[in-house]
Amino acid sequence: MLHRLLTLFTLLGALAFAQTAAAFETRATGAWVYDMATDTVLMDKNADIPLPPASMSKLMTLNMLFEALRDGRLTMDTTFSVSSKARAMGGSTMFLNERDRPTTRDLIHGIIINSGNDACVVVAEGLSGTEEAFAAQMTARAQALGMVNSHFANASGWPDPNHRMSMRDLGILARRLIEEFPEHYPIFSETEFNFADRAPANRFNRNPLLRLGGGADGLKTGHTSEAGYGLVGSAKQGDRRVIFVITGLQSETERAEEAERIVNWAFRQFVLKTVATAGQRIGTAEVWLGASPQVGLVAQQDIQLLLPALVQGGISATVRYTGPLIAPVAAGSQVAELVVQIPELPENRIPLFTESAVGKGGFVQRLSKATTMLMGRLSTDAEPAS
Repeated sequence: MLHRLLTLFTLLGALAFAQTAAAFETRATGAWVYDMATDTVLMDKNADIPLPPASMSKLMTLNMLFEALRDGRLTMDTTFSVSSKARAMGGSTMFLNERDRPTTRDLIHGIIINSGNDACVVVAEGLSGTEEAFAAQMTARAQALGMVNSHFANASGWPDPNHRMSMRDLGILARRLIEEFPEHYPIFSETEFNFADRAPANRFNRNPLLRLGGGADGLKTGHTSEAGYGLVGSAKQGDRRVIFVITGLQSETERAEEAERIVNWAFRQFVLKTVATAGQRIGTAEVWLGASPQVGLVAQQDIQLLLPALVQGGISATVRYTGPLIAPVAAGSQVAELVVQIPELPENRIPLFTESAVGKGGFVQRLSKATTMLMGRLSTDAEPAS
């Protein structure tokens, strides 16, 4: 079948003032920046390399805990026992001991806000018996969720050569936590938690953006000497939400500065624009031996594009389909796609559907089409040789 390319001059007109954003130069050794509204990756630096994630991998422990809550295996008031292994964990802790019986709610707050390594071990042992078994389950679950560059050796992100995540995987995980667990996500924006009044100096959320506004509402910091300083962050402004992951920064100050720079760049250098509404005709497709020679193509939802905003550049938009379509054609059939190419950004592909049904043509239409084809062949055959 013939592959059709139809230039969308009307859509290009709507994009006439779209421009190319200046590339963002980050000090992070690995980074991934993503716009959720349009499913657009704005920046990718070493995003698929497995790196030590430090405490950012606690997000996977939280995912496992949230899934247990959703499945009914736990409630927010379920209590957990604390082992001597959990109590002995160093680094950031909730200062749990063997006499404590923290609830699920306590542990979620302790992991998110206090970055409690002890809380992570308590969760791992409470759900899987041992931390080693829990880490294996984390790895298997990550693979099932498409996080192909992740492997877990523990529940907390404690340094281990077999504990690795890519920046893209951390971004995938962040998006999952935001979309799948909206009842728990607001905890990521809470700024203080002090279990049993034991850790006044460790009660504050380490996410530097929460104190600066700008729509920031999550997710998790991380730091080890091997990993450097990192952050999985998210901010929402208007109809847009941006997720970003950075790692390898040299200090808390550098991490805070880089995170703020990325959020400002992502929101100020791109604009969300509706270029077509649901049901608006985007183009047409030819129909073979139909009651009508063509059918309109529409999107089922408003088409929103994220457009850069600095230097005017070349944007192209085309409708692609394999045709002509063979009558009869049902209304609402996905038969084409709109492909928009914007400099510095990934290609956008939007499915297009038939605007209406097209039945088979009657005898007159079929005879006319056959006659037209025959006359074309005869005309070609009659041309003198050059």
